[in-house]
Amino acid sequence: MKFKVQNWPKYKVGLRQRGSLTLWIEEAALARWQCVGSGEQARYQDIAIESYLILRAAFKMALRQTEGLMASVLTLTNQTVSAPDHTTVSRRSVGLPIMKSAAAPNGPLHVLIDSTGLEVLGAGQWLEAKHGARSRRTRCKLHLAVDTDSGMVDARVLTDQQLDDASPVRLLLDQIDQEIEKIIADGAYDGAPTYQTIAQHGGNIKVVIALRKTAFPVTAPCAPNQRHYHLEKINTESRLAWQTATGYEQRALAETTMGRYKSLICLQMHLRGLAAQQTEAAIRGAAINRMLAAARPSSVRSQKMAA
Repeated sequence: MKFKVQNWPKYKVGLRQRGSLTLWIEEAALARWQCVGSGEQARYQDIAIESYLILRAAFKMALRQTEGLMASVLTLTNQTVSAPDHTTVSRRSVGLPIMKSAAAPNGPLHVLIDSTGLEVLGAGQWLEAKHGARSRRTRCKLHLAVDTDSGMVDARVLTDQQLDDASPVRLLLDQIDQEIEKIIADGAYDGAPTYQTIAQHGGNIKVVIALRKTAFPVTAPCAPNQRHYHLEKINTESRLAWQTATGYEQRALAETTMGRYKSLICLQMHLRGLAAQQTEAAIRGAAINRMLAAARPSSVRSQKMAA
């Protein structure tokens, strides 16, 4: 696929901006950064811990290195607040409430649901790197709900690797406050329970889920009609015609988000314990959303050419 750049000067400016380091510090955030407790010991608010973790996710650093970076930034900007200690961040990351991203302004959402496996780093990886000993790797599964228009991560759930893909659908939908018009997912979510869960969240939601090759009609009284339509469309015409008619091709955007997550953030989970790892997953989703919010100007666009 070939693309043609319409505005070369602004395009080059955008390339140079990718290498620039710019940090915005809001006065309102500094005002709620910390307070002084007994013995004049600093007590950090949730926004300080969240900023610490987002900075760590964006630059892929350990807790101690992130502490040094944040301390140097606060010193260079002549701020009176201090950076949280890495042990404080590690302790407070368990159950930290994460601020939600702003809702998309363009009406009802078209949501893509997908999941991917992530490796959990631990002592086994250190022994393998140090002594060459083989270790059993622990993995977890990240479930994301992505907006098709903006690519923003609307919801995320981190579960054990043994849990199937369709089980966390209710948890994902409960995190989305905005109206949902359409949900797209792959064949791993095919089944009557998924349709029933979505119907309980909103009766008018259009569901587009790829059917497995061994799919068959459900004869139960509460069988979902949308799944019957998809199965009949595939059997009477073709799977490609069904994809075109339902807009299933948009599911590729979920793969793009997963690739963006793994390339910009990380393939592994660093914190210990499921509660802390859920906070880490939420922080990474917030970091990706902020990266997308600071995207290049609309005047710098590429136009697809015929191959």
